[in-house]
Amino acid sequence: MEFRTYMHIALQEAHAAGARGEVPVGAVIAGPDGVIAQAGNRTREMNDPTAHAEVLAIRAACAALGQERLTGYDLYVTLEPCPMCAAAISNARIARLYYGAADPKSGGVAQGPRIFSHPQCHHAPEVYDSIDAQASETLLRDFFAAKR
Repeated sequence: MEFRTYMHIALQEAHAAGARGEVPVGAVIAGPDGVIAQAGNRTREMNDPTAHAEVLAIRAACAALGQERLTGYDLYVTLEPCPMCAAAISNARIARLYYGAADPKSGGVAQGPRIFSHPQCHHAPEVYDSIDAQASETLLRDFFAAKR
């Protein structure tokens, strides 16, 4: 099977989030038939600290499929998921996680608590990092530089 990335759509969602004044992070969930959900951060807009791109995409995908598990589906996200999002990814049983930029400050996959390697983690997806990392890093760096 040929690998197909959906990171370009996640980057579009990240750009849209940044334009709304949100931290520019975007996520896409795809399966055998292509994209089933996509989202960008909306924590400020929704006044909801859990409204990270990954969580919103997982909620939308589960609603679209009418199920609470996303077995066999892939998640593309522009930034390494935080611990909360990593736990949601595990609970949703996402098959593969592809992310762009590493997050040394708040990451929960390769940094910090490393949720997927924790003994109480019920499911660990296959993880692929640095997918379009430069584009994700530039978007984040430019966003925060403009805020300062």
